[in-house]
Amino acid sequence: MATLPEAVTISVTIAREPREVYAFVANPANVPRWARGLGTSIACVDGRWVAQTPRGPVAFRFATHNEFGVLDHYVSPAPGVEIYVPMRVVAAGDGSLVSLTLFRQPDMGAADFARDQELVRADLQVLKGVLEGGAAAHGVPVRAGTQRGA
Repeated sequence: MATLPEAVTISVTIAREPREVYAFVANPANVPRWARGLGTSIACVDGRWVAQTPRGPVAFRFATHNEFGVLDHYVSPAPGVEIYVPMRVVAAGDGSLVSLTLFRQPDMGAADFARDQELVRADLQVLKGVLEGGAAAHGVPVRAGTQRGA
């Protein structure tokens, strides 16, 4: 029988339409504005998005642009290592529900997994704040962008 990884899905509601939330999150250039865990700067290098983190560069790519709210992405913290991160935005009343599933990695202890969950919760709260109360909520475009994935 296959061993299944432990997983936790973390969600946040956002008082913005799903298409707006999707456009903002799907644009890799916006990642530093809400996912502080991936660093504070980002650049497209040789067709791959690379964030500068305290532990060094981390590459990532998003799923191809789609109409279903799928924001799955792959994070590469080291060459040859790719971590799958399922993420979705769906309609929820007059707003959106954003959910991210975090898988416990094979070499990750319980304390590190709990810490990662708190970091994801914090990032999703930042996303909520940016889209509801930040500049994006006051008429500043959410920079939908055109390049998705790598």
